Amino acid sequence: MPDLLNPPPGAEPDRGGQVTRGPATPESLTVMRSLLRWMVLSRAVEDRLRTMYQQSRLRGRLISGRGQEATAVGAAYALGALDVVAPVHRDLGVHLVRGTPVLDVVRHYLGRAAGPSGGRDGDIHMGEWHRGVFPMVSHLPDSWPVMAGVGLAFKLRGESRVAMALCGDGATSVGTWHEAVNFAAVFETPTVFVVENNQYAYSTPTSRQYRVEHLAERASAYGIPGVRVDGNDAVAVYRACLAAVESARSGGGPTLIETETFRVDGHAIHDDARYVPEELRLAWQARDPIDRLAEAFCRHGGTAAEVQTMKREAAAEVRAAVAQAETEPLPDPVTLTDGVYAPALEQHAQTQR
Repeated sequence: MPDLLNPPPGAEPDRGGQVTRGPATPESLTVMRSLLRWMVLSRAVEDRLRTMYQQSRLRGRLISGRGQEATAVGAAYALGALDVVAPVHRDLGVHLVRGTPVLDVVRHYLGRAAGPSGGRDGDIHMGEWHRGVFPMVSHLPDSWPVMAGVGLAFKLRGESRVAMALCGDGATSVGTWHEAVNFAAVFETPTVFVVENNQYAYSTPTSRQYRVEHLAERASAYGIPGVRVDGNDAVAVYRACLAAVESARSGGGPTLIETETFRVDGHAIHDDARYVPEELRLAWQARDPIDRLAEAFCRHGGTAAEVQTMKREAAAEVRAAVAQAETEPLPDPVTLTDGVYAPALEQHAQTQR
């Protein structure tokens, strides 16, 4: 079992040299270029996985983060190398920014033995301890109290580290969500809470979920800062999360951030989302986060040619990953129970085979 709170001496996640923490100007071209690159790559991966799902080539379901890439990428990009994060099912961008190779993502969805879960899951339920990414659990927001506890551990040990937890708007209606926020507030843990308000909890619109106008308003009930940000503006998300991370790191306690975005696809690819009004879908598609950042990038000195190069390179990387992963073996059935039991029980199970 890895020691989640004690990385090996000198160890830092392999981030590919792409992460820039705390620049003087968050709107700098360097930051915008990196955010755009990760968003383009995230969408390229999910678009290819969508096609493969429709061809019955995946070994599980597919939940898409299309239209929400700015939140996942912007939030993860604000973290330091030794910080930790608990993403949820539309946060592929978090995994990529933290250093998970595209090849490992594809291996995971194809159920390959070399994938992050060893072929034991075909959904986004994966994590990589050495990259500071806690595995996602479907029972949302069960990762929130975990991140509150991790933040408390960092504080008690005097470590300059931050824990970040993400969830969707639907998870804010669960008692666990309130308990986690209250706990973090009372103990002033270095935890950043990010709610991705994508307007629907499966088929339930936000108008049927809560009466406050904005979820960020709930922060005042717990005595912590609440920040509302345009979730389709990657720079705005990054700026808000960076401020919250720096506040937490300096002893300012937790912050609740609400990113207002939209779930372009249904709950999962199998859901046609016919319950969503078409005019609402079209209005949000016109605010596509990648298109918006690409336009801003070009206004600040980037070029359309560079954006196209990013897209070509992302597509090529995904194609190569799929080609490689499809040649690799599935897990050996003999290993089915490996990792299920505690070490002593695991040893006993092996002797009974």
